Amino acid sequence: MAEVPESFFQRVVVPVANRDDAAATADALAPYGEESDATVIAVHVIETAGGVPDKASVEQRERTAKDIFDVLENGFEDDAVTLETDLRYGTDVAATIIDAAHDWNASAIAFTPRGGSRWGKLLSGDVTHKLVETSDVPVLVLPDRGVSDA
Repeated sequence: MAEVPESFFQRVVVPVANRDDAAATADALAPYGEESDATVIAVHVIETAGGVPDKASVEQRERTAKDIFDVLENGFEDDAVTLETDLRYGTDVAATIIDAAHDWNASAIAFTPRGGSRWGKLLSGDVTHKLVETSDVPVLVLPDRGVSDA
């Protein structure tokens, strides 16, 4: 594992999209939180459709966000990490995550990239690419420890 300066993990915003993503992120961050008094701010963005009705109700999406945050909380229960949660709404997921980082005065944004087809990324926009390209807050892309190097 490459050495990452401790200052990156003082107040880190961690975007999480779903339960699997939350588990992978907690696993990837675990080595950095074992002896740290870092604050992790878990951010889940409910993407608004810009006037188009959503398929799921707001209540359903908020319950899903709570489940996602619970997975992350369970992943950090043995660490010295302080976990905060932040549910956001936005049409541009990357910009909403960057706004959260500014609002929380984050030292970094850290996440594990999610897989997906090239077509899916093309059609939906690649949040990873947008974060790396447009963020003025340091972005740490962590390896997914559940994925083999083979």
